[in-house]
Amino acid sequence: MAPPVTSRYMIRSIVRAADVLRAFQNPGDILRLCDIVRITGLDKGTAFRLLRTLSECGFLDRVGTQKYSCPVSFNKRKRYRIGFAGGGDKSLFNREVTNSLTQAAAESAMDIFIVDNQYSGKHSLRAIDRLLKESVDLIIEYQSTYDIAPLIASKCAARGIPLIAVEIPHPGAIYFGANNYEAGLIAGRCLARWAKARWGGEVDEVILIEQRRAGPIPQVRLVGSIDGLVDVLPSARNCRVVNLDGDSDFGKSLVAVRRHLAFSKGKHVLVAALDDTSALGALRAFEEVGRADGCAVVGQNAAPEARFELRRKETRLIGSVGYFPERYGNALIRIALDLLNKKSVPPALFIKHSLITADNVDRFYPNDKLMGYA
Repeated sequence: MAPPVTSRYMIRSIVRAADVLRAFQNPGDILRLCDIVRITGLDKGTAFRLLRTLSECGFLDRVGTQKYSCPVSFNKRKRYRIGFAGGGDKSLFNREVTNSLTQAAAESAMDIFIVDNQYSGKHSLRAIDRLLKESVDLIIEYQSTYDIAPLIASKCAARGIPLIAVEIPHPGAIYFGANNYEAGLIAGRCLARWAKARWGGEVDEVILIEQRRAGPIPQVRLVGSIDGLVDVLPSARNCRVVNLDGDSDFGKSLVAVRRHLAFSKGKHVLVAALDDTSALGALRAFEEVGRADGCAVVGQNAAPEARFELRRKETRLIGSVGYFPERYGNALIRIALDLLNKKSVPPALFIKHSLITADNVDRFYPNDKLMGYA
């Protein structure tokens, strides 16, 4: 807020109006009367009259009865420097997250320092140390080793650096990413509907491709997949369920499923994978042994690789749950600005999922041909 009125030439009412305008940290922010009272310390009556006056004079826009928006910022805001530790080019999904975040930071006049943690525990710790040496104001962490999450969080807390954790929860950090159980339900229901339509509901086996080092939270996707499957196809409750660790890696998933198929004789097999990389590895294993007609696979992320596969004629990748990484950047920067401006932020914010199939992939991603993904 503005400094106390100390000069006899300063007009107190204008100083208070300036306080109200500065309460709107970013252009387009929407605040209620109670928000203005809390931020400025003004009494409710004074704040109400100032808001109405500033609105009538065109400085604020009224949104509803008790909400106001400011089209411009009256703050001389510090140029923030944020750090992002991500998986680099390990997958197209990671690349899309990084690109969207870089663009959103530039649009918000924020500097961003990016390091590649190679999506491994050892490199993630080194990446955090490097970001802390760069004196960033906030860190966004995207790594998948659950066991080191407390150590990363403690390093940030010791330096008083706010932390946003993408996809994998970190103690004390703001979580942003998947609603894992909901995403699993979508996948399971998709598999069940397909099995009812193509196999008359006859299912011999369900394979779950997991990533154990990611910890229990992402595994909830697979719990949701089973629940969604049984919800639509109750007879699937009696199916054999096999858990295989694909470690979010195409080659490891292919090998794990290939080994399993050497002993499994199931004629109708449903596969729910933790992500698209694992889903595609599992699918290739079925194709290698000539059993693709006996499987149906659903992935998670709707990554470019999966969208390419969905467009392949007669593929048994029947769907992938969309996470829309191209939208992550704007959401993450909004959260970062709220944290840096000391605004209240919920402990977890979830993306909205949609099922992407061969029938709707071009509607959700009409520009894939231009990007070389189709």
